[in-house]
Amino acid sequence: MSFRIDPRLALTGETRRIAGEEIEKIAAHLNTARDNPDKALHKARKRIKALRALLHLVWPGDEAFCRTENDRYRAISVSIAAPRQATALIETIDRLAEDFAENAADADLAGIRTMLVRHRALAGHGDTGLSAVLDTAIAECQAGFAALQTLALPDLPENAADVLADGALATLRRARKALQQSRERGEADDFHDLRKAVKRHAAHLSLLRKLWPSPVKPRRERAEALGESLGELHDVFVMRQLIEAGEAPFDGPEPKHLVRLLKRSEKALRKLCLADAAELFEDKPRRTARRLAKKARSDLGENMAETEVD
Repeated sequence: MSFRIDPRLALTGETRRIAGEEIEKIAAHLNTARDNPDKALHKARKRIKALRALLHLVWPGDEAFCRTENDRYRAISVSIAAPRQATALIETIDRLAEDFAENAADADLAGIRTMLVRHRALAGHGDTGLSAVLDTAIAECQAGFAALQTLALPDLPENAADVLADGALATLRRARKALQQSRERGEADDFHDLRKAVKRHAAHLSLLRKLWPSPVKPRRERAEALGESLGELHDVFVMRQLIEAGEAPFDGPEPKHLVRLLKRSEKALRKLCLADAAELFEDKPRRTARRLAKKARSDLGENMAETEVD
């Protein structure tokens, strides 16, 4: 099946279907992580983000359920985050080596990369520790799958349309607020909040591509590209924070040439992300939500009428 809500079907059933498929994918990636943790844990965290985006979309229809389950999957994501951060540091060095090839030797990017690879090997949970973390995470997925049967959402077209519009609106508002904060304060946490909202919005566009006012595909592509740029900026922030704090693996002499490259990369990414986010969220959230609700009511109503005739 697909990661999209079928307007011909009841919202409760569609949400259960999509969530169930995502939970199965997460559990499968967690199992694979026993032998290949780097890639599998990254894939598991991506699916968790997609699942949590779905929960936020239908949140207005069953707040208690969505809050409990969102907390469950956030905790799972946190429990498997450490190996991914170690890999992200390596990827940041690789991007710097590509973007600033003429400065790679002076900054000893090759040597730093070797150090980071070594750190990643030492920073994992260890065989026993990782196995226990995975066992707990998979058990939580199983519990979450069972809990899906208690989810109850409005299925009448008008009510279902309002749930989806309100859920999408909350994320659009969060994105606009994070964009404003990123412009005014520009702290790492502000851009991180913007990144989370953009990623969630991109997932909502995928879920609602049969219901979102056209053209949805170009908007989704722009949101996904912005999410990637914000992810790169987040990785730069993390590396700079580790260096400034003298935390492992940067607990030796300060790599001054690397810091200069990180600052140059950060400056370019800030400018790019702010410009792209301003363009993506130029429309007022309430206006977008009204258009979504109107189209959703129409499409859901038409499909219900066709079902009754059949």
